[in-house]
Amino acid sequence: MVKKSKDQPLYVISVVAEMLSVHPQTLRLYEKEGFICPMRQNNQRKYSDEDIRKLNFIIECTRDLGVNKAGLEIILRMRDTLESLQNEFDEVMDYLEEDRRNYFRERLNRIFQEVQ
Repeated sequence: MVKKSKDQPLYVISVVAEMLSVHPQTLRLYEKEGFICPMRQNNQRKYSDEDIRKLNFIIECTRDLGVNKAGLEIILRMRDTLESLQNEFDEVMDYLEEDRRNYFRERLNRIFQEVQ
């Protein structure tokens, strides 16, 4: 899950509903169902760009593909799991890349020491 920052733009529910061509009540329902969790400022929902991307995905699944609530819960859970696994994979790859660079750096240092 992406951490929400004060530096990113935030949108009120009416703007998001218009952007996604849905009724604001639809967005409230998705929040009630636990599919989305917008920030709150002065008791007003504020949606981030990431929230909007997720909502767009939810709307595509439900409206365009006919996925029901149970299916959507499974899809979102699988999507979160895949994202988490991708992040772990990226961390492992970064570690291996750094380890490889260190190995070759040490190897080159030994070669230079032998030449001197």
